[in-house]
Amino acid sequence: MIDDLEVLPDTEENRLLAARVHPKGWQNPEPSGRYNLVVVGAGTAGLVCAAGAAGLGARVALIERGYLGGDCLNVGCVPSKGLLHAARAVFDARSGAAFGAGAGEGGDPDFGAAMERMRRLRADIGRHDAALRFRDELGVDVFFGAARFIAADRVEVAGAELSFARAALCSGARAAVPPIPGLEEAGYLTNETVFSLTKLPATLAVIGGGPIGCELAQAFARFGSTVTLVEPGGQLLGRDDPDAAAILRDAFSREGIALHLGTQAIAVERRGGVTVLQLEREGARFEVPVEAILVAAGRAPNIEGLGLEAAGIAWDRNGVTVSETLQTSNPRVYAAGDVCSRFRFTHTADAQARIVIANALFKGRRKHTSLTIPWCTYTDPEVAHVGMYPADAAARGIEVDTLTVPFTEVDRAVLDGEERGFARVHLKKGSDSILGATIVARHAGEMISEITLAIGSGLGLAAIGNTIHPYPTQSESWRKLADAYQRRRLTPLVQRILRAWLCWQRKW
Repeated sequence: MIDDLEVLPDTEENRLLAARVHPKGWQNPEPSGRYNLVVVGAGTAGLVCAAGAAGLGARVALIERGYLGGDCLNVGCVPSKGLLHAARAVFDARSGAAFGAGAGEGGDPDFGAAMERMRRLRADIGRHDAALRFRDELGVDVFFGAARFIAADRVEVAGAELSFARAALCSGARAAVPPIPGLEEAGYLTNETVFSLTKLPATLAVIGGGPIGCELAQAFARFGSTVTLVEPGGQLLGRDDPDAAAILRDAFSREGIALHLGTQAIAVERRGGVTVLQLEREGARFEVPVEAILVAAGRAPNIEGLGLEAAGIAWDRNGVTVSETLQTSNPRVYAAGDVCSRFRFTHTADAQARIVIANALFKGRRKHTSLTIPWCTYTDPEVAHVGMYPADAAARGIEVDTLTVPFTEVDRAVLDGEERGFARVHLKKGSDSILGATIVARHAGEMISEITLAIGSGLGLAAIGNTIHPYPTQSESWRKLADAYQRRRLTPLVQRILRAWLCWQRKW
């Protein structure tokens, strides 16, 4: 989609999207002298850099080779969450009997209608990232074409040479494709192509049990695909809490997703019009015939063809190398977002872009390493986390106390039929200082911010316990954790002292 500049399928909604984020016949402006900031890449990081800098009075140029909005708008957060909500609605309609709502009516789910809705909403949201908005309302010089550094302070795009005082490299990342023999010949989907589908594949293999793989595996299964998920590691969501991953594994099994953990995809073949995925687990080989394969095996930074050597910008296989202040090895050039960050989330790109504006244009010294970054996988239930895990704390020599409240003890979760979940907090041993937290809940992404705020503001768990939470809500689980912490402070010695005091008080 990005390279051929064609949004598929060719529908009214997609034509509107393209007209907004890469208008046909767009004329690049004449470079207007030396720019305060040249931004390479118009995904989340690039758009925030360009809009923020222009709003502060800087002369800004924004360069994009594909579509403004980057992955998030076009092939990431926006379309995926539109599809996930539709899949959740399908699941809820089927699961209504336990709530007295019957099994639902209206026949089979309509995958095509769900995708049409997604395309319509994506096109509407695309107005925020429109080229005309950035040019006419924000005063940004918008250039379409492939950017290439030609010197430490110059970039070339579409035959034009742009001189800059500072530059922001925000070229993002793309789907990584493992070197599986036969995969290229058989054909496959990634997040960059899956949202172009108009017909539901009857059978789907998902390679990768990370966030993208898990979200889309569940969504397609709920619409009616027979889904096989292949993950080389021993659990889903390998960087997340194993107990959270176990809950998700059980949910997937109940919904009929065939899970192959600890399994490698070793080859793909086409046999008589059928795609056959060859797998291996513990030395044993077996095959799964499928209609389509979705590769969700991680992300690779977009660093090729940028002329980084000409600008003196260092990089490695993980992306552009940056300092704590997001400065590259070229002091004029900063970077933000997926091209330089191990936290490849839209909200991280946004936060880093704000740091770049302060540091590049106003000699700030803000550090991206000081950010408190939450993340969430939007499966059902969702899995959200912020801060450290016990292993992270141990690596820093910090002892940890861990408290957990299962949702079987949270009234609202029980009433909602969502008691398969928990809230967990990791504290610095002997204190209420919050090191990290995990929550597994249907709306975990909406609930993690309370802990993110507490960690970022230096507030302890006691402050959350002293905050009145409305009853009944699932966010009450955080208060219950604070209550559990207070109960642990009630040692036998403290209990004896309190009993003695109360006994003495009764005498007066």
